Amino acid sequence: MSECYGHKRELLYWWLLLLIILYNIFGGFFLALSYFGTDQSQVGRYISAKDTSTGRMGLLLNGLVKIPMQFSILLIGALLFTFFSLKPAPIYFNERSYQYLKETQPAQAQVFEAEHKLLQQDLSRQSTALLAKKEQGVVAPAVLSAYKETQQKVKALHGKVEGAINSTGYNAERTDTNYIFLYFVKNTLPVGMVGLLFAVIFLASWGSISAALNSLAASSVKDIHLLIKTAAITDKKELALSRLHTLLWGLFSIAVAMFATQMGSLIEAVNVLGSLFYGPILGTFLVAFYFKNIKGPHVFVAAILAEALVILIYNMDIVSFLWLNIVGAAGVILFSLLSVLIYRPKELNS
Repeated sequence: MSECYGHKRELLYWWLLLLIILYNIFGGFFLALSYFGTDQSQVGRYISAKDTSTGRMGLLLNGLVKIPMQFSILLIGALLFTFFSLKPAPIYFNERSYQYLKETQPAQAQVFEAEHKLLQQDLSRQSTALLAKKEQGVVAPAVLSAYKETQQKVKALHGKVEGAINSTGYNAERTDTNYIFLYFVKNTLPVGMVGLLFAVIFLASWGSISAALNSLAASSVKDIHLLIKTAAITDKKELALSRLHTLLWGLFSIAVAMFATQMGSLIEAVNVLGSLFYGPILGTFLVAFYFKNIKGPHVFVAAILAEALVILIYNMDIVSFLWLNIVGAAGVILFSLLSVLIYRPKELNS
């Protein structure tokens, strides 16, 4: 009887795991569809190509390169977890925030450090024992169980330290997730490699930031400013307007970046922020492709309503952020169809 029950539990576990995987794949599909199909960075690549075949090839290569690049980013996280399982990890990776805690609450910090030291010793001993057993081809469930228990204690201690730091109100960042890689680079890599790595990061970020600001400025100038201002302007005036819009978008990006630091992992923050807006944009494109009879005013109102629905669902935390793309796209289509049924403007006689 117990064997049958255990078999059913295992079967249920694998079915739930499969559903979770499919759930995220489906939501991620719409996120990728929104990004590669409607994002200005991808559209810029397409319209700047010399012909249609070159543009398609560029988009295809960009999609193919995205897979190993994303895998490499996630692999770094897995490797860092393994590294700090074998080597002593700090009690908190944001050293400046923890230093502030030590200065304001020294007694509490000493208690944390004493517990952390014991846990790190246990973790190092257990991880070494696990590796030794693996090399011998021996299964050691007791050692593995003790290792998992120690990991839970380390996680619980980290939560206590994080809560104590957040209670001081010293830093707007609620976690130290984005400091793990920086701590590894600063304290492990040789000096020359650190400088080279930071130079590569700065060069890559400059290129992406420049492309983003230029595309945003071009869109706002062409699609908003020049449409509102009907009077013709000179090229010199348009260049000045473009520079002004670039400055404004730069300030806006700084504000968003300051907000994003409170969202935990930067990778997740980028996908969350994208999912808040990509869905209605994708829905607008889908309506344009497949519902030719729906006019612009209907789609505009539908996009606003769909965006409001996405933000409402995100604040209520009803579904995963990946599914916000589906909600936004489906919302635009649904609201567009309803608006056509509700409001049909009379056509003027020619």
